[in-house]
Amino acid sequence: MSMGPMGGSRLTAWRSYSRDRGVLNETLPRDLWRRVLRYGRPFRPLVVLFLITLVIGSLLTVAQPLLFRRIVDDGITPGNASIVSFTAIAVGVVAIIDAGIGLYGRYLSARIGEGLIFNLRAEVFDHVQRQSLAFFTRAQTGALVSRLNSDVIGAQQAFTSTLSGVVGNLISVVVVLVTMLILSWQITVLALVLVPLFLLPARWLGRRLQVLTREQMQLNADLSAQMTERFNVAGALLVKLYGRPQEEDELYQGKAAGVRDLGVRIAMANRYFFTALTLVAALATAIAYGVGGNLVIGETITLGTLLAIVALLAQLYGPLTALSNVRVDVMTALVSFDRVFEVLDLKPLVADEPDARPLPAGIEARLEFRDVGFTYPRASEVSLASLEGVARSTKEASATAPALHEIDFTVAPGTMTALVGPSGAGKTTITALVSRLYDPDAGAVTIGGHDLREMTQQSVHDAVGVVTQDAHLFHDTILANLRYANPSANIDEVWAACEDARIAELIRSLPDGMDTMVGDRGHRLSGGEKQRLAIARLLLKQPQLVVLDEATAHLDSDSEAAVQRALARALSGRTSLVIAHRLSTIREADEILVVDSGRIVERGSHADLLAAGGLYAELYRTQFSQPD
Repeated sequence: MSMGPMGGSRLTAWRSYSRDRGVLNETLPRDLWRRVLRYGRPFRPLVVLFLITLVIGSLLTVAQPLLFRRIVDDGITPGNASIVSFTAIAVGVVAIIDAGIGLYGRYLSARIGEGLIFNLRAEVFDHVQRQSLAFFTRAQTGALVSRLNSDVIGAQQAFTSTLSGVVGNLISVVVVLVTMLILSWQITVLALVLVPLFLLPARWLGRRLQVLTREQMQLNADLSAQMTERFNVAGALLVKLYGRPQEEDELYQGKAAGVRDLGVRIAMANRYFFTALTLVAALATAIAYGVGGNLVIGETITLGTLLAIVALLAQLYGPLTALSNVRVDVMTALVSFDRVFEVLDLKPLVADEPDARPLPAGIEARLEFRDVGFTYPRASEVSLASLEGVARSTKEASATAPALHEIDFTVAPGTMTALVGPSGAGKTTITALVSRLYDPDAGAVTIGGHDLREMTQQSVHDAVGVVTQDAHLFHDTILANLRYANPSANIDEVWAACEDARIAELIRSLPDGMDTMVGDRGHRLSGGEKQRLAIARLLLKQPQLVVLDEATAHLDSDSEAAVQRALARALSGRTSLVIAHRLSTIREADEILVVDSGRIVERGSHADLLAAGGLYAELYRTQFSQPD
């Protein structure tokens, strides 16, 4: 499939030399090829057709020079006009077939490559979503996105660019060389002598380009990091309040200037490569004409043969140079696959058992903790060092201290139990076990007598509704954020939930109503407004059990009062477990559990705990001895 004289060949060769040769130092799993081929099975018929197009394209590469030879030797030289005419028509037909084969091959390549990208991305995205919360607290978001983008695309190249480059170039070199040797072994041998004169400087240029490209990628990453930090709402606010715009501009321009200068140097390296390849091809052509011309004069070969050899030379050097670096191409694709498999091989900390069953519908929402113990997992159990941007020591620290010890309590259906205690006591850890973000190491957490580890995660998440102190909203409309909890909810149900959450009046006052964009993380709304939207979202979900993790923390008095009224509606008739920042908000709780150092140290009503004079009474006096 020709792309003009050496055009496609030069591009393929340069791609090969611009690869990072550092991949050759990677140690890859022995079964990697088997796993890679498994992803190619769904595309096996397309791969076979693609390889056939490569073979046909390589054969057509030599067909045109041979037809030119026939025109000269059998048509023009003896003066046979009919042969000239018919052969010229044949050249045109071959060109049309070549173009068609090229288009069809590109279509097959796109189908294979894009299909592979889709399958890999879908599998990685689904797998990452199933990871435990601990995974997301450690992994860098940018690193995860990179696995779904650049690494997946790199893996895709194993079936498209690398496949076509290796197989296509190999076939082209063999067919062209055999044809040239048949036509004139003398000219062919002399032309091949020039190959080392090109390969040595080209390899030096390739290594130089890899260093420059790595530097450019790092500077681009620094630019992206600066823009990401400064352009999100929180970062922009910090810059407005404390930043120095002139210094920010100078910092950005300095990095951008580095990218600019490296871009010029990379462009020149590209130019050197293509100039060297063009020069070698020109020298080879000169040798072919010089030696071949004398052979024509001596009647050793015909003029048509000489012209055919010169045309074939243009199809030889590009594939030869690309094949000289084929190991780098293959390893680059395999390393990308290995990085994708690294994520897929990380087992979720919390997973459904094979015989897991859903919580029964309409189950009595009785929550029980039975002698529960829990220790947070080590980093190696939940994450990858490459996703954290750290070089994790092989001698990892021993297990962390237990976060919970022998936690035992019951929340009766329709009642409220409050968790209070100093920061780091284990309150949030307890609520995380309720919604099965983690599983206990000892004891059991049950709802309606059913151990949550034996239930499907989806059914537990459906039964438990959670509102945290920092309610997250997507950068979308109010309606889309509310329906995230219940996509099938009609507009009347949405408005009813907003009425109960005391947020409907505000929404109606907005110019776009339900279609108002809330901004990045809901930053266009106040803290109290976000919390009431989160409560409306919870009401749409209609959970049987509600968990509130300091839902009124950091709110002013007016916002807290509005949120408390909304919470009263949300908790009405539901079993609830509440972490309280302000002790005044849980006076009416049916039971208050005081947690300290991962243990329940006190339990009882507000009045009983005050009278006992323990930790609760101390916390209460400390909080109310100064303005809240």
